[in-house]
This record gives sequence, C-alpha cells and structure tokens, in this order.
Amino acid sequence: MFSKEELIKAAGAEVLKDTSIGYEDYNISTDTRTITSGDIYLPLKGESFNGEDFIKNALEKGAKAYFTTRNDAPNAGASLVLKVKDTKIAYLKLAQFYKNKINPVCVGITGSSGKTTTKEMVYAVLNYKFKTQKTFSNHNNEIGFCQTVLSMEPDTKVLIIEMGMRGLGEIELITKCLNPDIAIITNVGTAHIGRLGSQDNIAKAKCEIADGLKSPGLFIGHNQDIIKKHLKFNGEKIFYSLDDVKILESRLSYSKYSYKGNIYELSVEGDYNIENSLVAINAGLRLNMTPDEIAKGLLTYHPIEKRWEEEEINGFNFINDSYNANPESMKASVKTFVELYKNPVVVLGNMGELGENEVLYHRQVGEFLSKLNKNVKYLTVGNLARETGQTLKDAGFDVHSFDDNSQAARYIVENLDKSNTIFLKASRSMKFEEIPENIRQMRNIKI
Repeated sequence: MFSKEELIKAAGAEVLKDTSIGYEDYNISTDTRTITSGDIYLPLKGESFNGEDFIKNALEKGAKAYFTTRNDAPNAGASLVLKVKDTKIAYLKLAQFYKNKINPVCVGITGSSGKTTTKEMVYAVLNYKFKTQKTFSNHNNEIGFCQTVLSMEPDTKVLIIEMGMRGLGEIELITKCLNPDIAIITNVGTAHIGRLGSQDNIAKAKCEIADGLKSPGLFIGHNQDIIKKHLKFNGEKIFYSLDDVKILESRLSYSKYSYKGNIYELSVEGDYNIENSLVAINAGLRLNMTPDEIAKGLLTYHPIEKRWEEEEINGFNFINDSYNANPESMKASVKTFVELYKNPVVVLGNMGELGENEVLYHRQVGEFLSKLNKNVKYLTVGNLARETGQTLKDAGFDVHSFDDNSQAARYIVENLDKSNTIFLKASRSMKFEEIPENIRQMRNIKI
C-alpha cells in the first residue's frame, strides 16, 4: 500500500491530474488481467507489448489511478494520473522505497547453476525462525524483483532475491535496489556464454551482486578462482566447496554430512545439493541461528517443480529435472542419478545459449559421463545432444538418438519397462515435459 504522497516521491512522478479526495491508499498493479478495484495501474513495456495501450482497459476494470509516460493518455475515470519518464525504472524505485520501509534483512543470490535450489534452501533455513519472503519460482529479473518486494507483508523479517542475468549490468541494477546484507554466488560456469562471450565476462556479471552490498555485509561464494579474480568486495567473505564437508550417508532422498563440526541432513540426494546447502547454513549462522535451528530448517527443503520431480506414468518411473540445463548442472545431476538408481536410463536434450563452442561443450558432457557408471542407457533428443550421445557411443555406451520428444517417448514405450528409472535433463526450450505427457496419452502400453 502506498499513499499518494509516497507514490509521487518514490517514483519521482509529475502529477498530471489529481481529483482524489482525502487520504487514499493504492496497491500497484501491472497486469489488467488481475487488476482489482482501487488499484493504481503501472503499465510496463516489452519487446512486443506496451502496457500503456491498456490504460483504458485498466480503468474499466476498476483502477482509480495510473502511471504514464505520455501527456495525452486517456484519463476518464481516473482520480490520479502520474507521469514518469520510464515505467520500469519507476517500478524499481517504488519497490526500493517499500523495501526500505519494511527494512528486512536482504539476501541476494545468483550463479550459473543452482541458484534457484540454493534460494529454496536458504528460504527453508531462514523461514524456520524468521518470517521470510522469497523470489517466486525463478522470476529472477528486475520485474520479478519488484513483484517479490511489493508482495512482502509489513512484518517480513527476511527478503531473499534470486538474480538472473543475460548480460552485463543486469545484476548490478537489481543489487543496487536491493542493497543486500548477504550476497551469494553459487558458482560461475558456462551458462549464457553465448551471450557474454567468455567465462570471465560471466564472472564479471555475477560479481556485480557485490556492488550493492551493505557495509558491513557478507559475501558467500563458491570456492572458485574465477570468482575471487573478479570480486570487488573488501568485507567479510566465505568461500565454500564440497571439500569442506564429510559425507556420512548418501542414498535415495537422503543425505547426511558433517560441516563446521555439526551434523546436517537433507531429504534429497546428491553431492551438489549438499554443496548448495552450505550457503544456507552460513546464511543462518550469519543471522545468529543455532546449528540445531539450521538443521531443522534444512529438513523442510523440497525441490520445486521440474527439479528432481519424481512421477510414475503408465508404469514408467520418471525423474524430471528438465527445468533448465547447462554443462555444470547436467554433469552434477546425471552423476547423482546414475550412482543411486538401478537400471538407469538418461534422456538428454540440447543445452541452450552456449555460443560458438556449443558442440564442444556437449561433447565434453559426454566425456565426463563416459567415466561414470557403465550400466546406463542414454537417449538423446536434438542435434546438439546427439553430439553428447555420439561421444558416449564411442566410449561403448548403449545410445539412441532422436530428433524430437515424440520419437523418444515412442522408444521408451516400446523398449523399456517398469524396472527402469528414466531421468530427463535438458534446457527448458526442449520442452521435455512433452515426453511423459506423450506417454500418458499413449494406449495399449505393455509393461
């Protein structure tokens, strides 16, 4: 909720019309499909749309005010019209104003892979003791930042913001609005290298998260030389890796390990999940949580949709980890799968945005996987994943390659059975959810 005076001050707006009576509060809405009576409409612009074209629609649906960049926008029915130079920048300013008003402890998270999982783990720990707001799903751009901040309730104590990027300067923009108390980089890999050109540029972009760190703040980062090379922060730093951990037990849906003299457990498997959890532990310690409180919080963590999502479909056992993929996450997740499951079948799809060396990166994944469990059947979908498959085939693996998801689904139905567990891993653009959906719709399946 914003008062009229807060809206004007925070957004740096010019008043074009004001016939409002008395003290009024305004909720901000950017979507005419969900706008409610009394909201102030803030129209955003994208590559293929201009929210200002829907001002009239917003007013018809009950908005009592709106922002605009124009001088002659329709204002019938509006009691307040505010002009700003850029509605997205105004949105960021409003979010920053509200964040400062609530004044939670702020945690920023980025990384080439694992950032959403890490965000969920940090949330599981901190929310055990403090009322915590987090980025929904992977809505990790500047718009997602604003939506997350403005959805905070007044008694929120901790705010966790995930930050994605597709180029230099994007994380800097968000972190300077967030001003985090804790800034986290899960790792620097090759995701988006096609856009940024080199791993050093990726590291520079990720390290922008420290530009907004409060003083005294805490930086938590994966123990990588490339992060240390580009990080410009002279405050307290913690670098972590799996080498800091003694793994005590690892099996399906369970991990137990020792870290900094304390025992922790997770209800998920995988070395990479243990490594991600070290961020949550250090964030909890920073907020003066006890090891026992942190341990109880970690046990509440569960993967979100399409991240290690287990499902049985027409007798076939699937694990869907296909929300996204890059070389680092593909290696880590497949390694965990083939080590823990009997009769494993791995379905790999293309990894996107890897630039001119995309074929090399796909082959390198194949080389890595060829050194693991030999009793694995691999299926690939797409032209680039075929390169991974060929590398595995050359190493003696049973590999079958397909052009599309329907072909892969048909092969599964005709050649596999309920003794197999099938693991799906690809970039989101491959739409791997189509594979189990195709199988669900097939008839006369013999298991």
